[in-house]
Amino acid sequence: MKKLQLLILAMVAMVSCTARGENLQTQVATPQACPKVKLTTSMGDITVILYNETPKHRDNFLKLCREGFYDGTLFHRVIKDFMIQGGDPNSRNAAVDSQLGMGDPGYTIEAEILPQFYNKRGALAAARTGDEVNPERRSSGSQFYIETGRVYNAAEVASMERRLAENAKQGYWNKLCYDHRAEIEQAQQAGDTTALNALQQRLITQLENHFAAEPFSFTTEQRQLYTSVGGAPHLDGQYTVFGEVIEGNDVVAKIQRVATGSADRPKTDVKIIKVEILQ
Repeated sequence: MKKLQLLILAMVAMVSCTARGENLQTQVATPQACPKVKLTTSMGDITVILYNETPKHRDNFLKLCREGFYDGTLFHRVIKDFMIQGGDPNSRNAAVDSQLGMGDPGYTIEAEILPQFYNKRGALAAARTGDEVNPERRSSGSQFYIETGRVYNAAEVASMERRLAENAKQGYWNKLCYDHRAEIEQAQQAGDTTALNALQQRLITQLENHFAAEPFSFTTEQRQLYTSVGGAPHLDGQYTVFGEVIEGNDVVAKIQRVATGSADRPKTDVKIIKVEILQ
C-alpha cells in the first residue's frame, strides 16, 4: 500500500464528507434482451443497450427518457481520446458562457459498480462527484458519459492496474471511515484518543483482510480490451458502467473530435435532439 490516509486526523476529516456491438466485444450474454435507446443528436444517431444487471441505473435512465428529460440537452463536456459527457438539464438552451456540469434531477443513484463491466470504448457510464465528497460513489441522477478512450500497450495497462489497486484501497478506506463517522465523531468530541486509535487499528485490519480475500487485478479480458479496442482503464471499479453503444460509435468518434473551449465545452453545441426507447 503506497499511501493511505491512516492517521486519526484523516479519519476525523472523513466525518465532514457527504455522499453526493458495432466492431466491439459486447459484455452481456444476450444484448437483445436488454432495453435499447436511440439518441438522435445534431451529429447523428447513437443507439445504446442498458444492462439488466444494473437495474437502478437502467430504470432511472428509461424513466428520464420517457419524460423527455434529455431532449434538447447538450454533450456539454467533450475530451478527445477520453469521453463525451451529457445529461445536465441546465445545458438546455444554455448561453455560450454558461458554466455547465452541475445540473441534475435533484437526486443521486446508489452505485452499481460491477466487475464484469469495464470502461472500454463505447461504454455508457454514470458521472458522479469525487470520492472526497462522495465516498459511496453514488451516481448523478442524470449525467452520463460515453467512453472513447484510446488503445494502451501492455506496460501502460500494467501500470494502471497497480495504480488502480492503490486507488481501490484508498476508496475502501474512505468508505470505512464514512460508515463509522458517528463513532469517529463521538470519540473526537470526547477527546478519547484511545478509542480513536483502537478504531483506526480495527479498520486497518478490516481493510487488509478485505484485499487479502479480494485482491484487485485486471482480468485477461480487460487487458485484451484495452490493448485492442481501447478505453479508459483508470476508471474501472470507480464508476457505474450501465450500458454500451451498439450503433453509432462513428458518431461518438466525430463528437469527441469537435473543437472545445472553456471547461471542455464544444464551441459549437452538440445537441441531443430527442431520445427514443426502442425496446
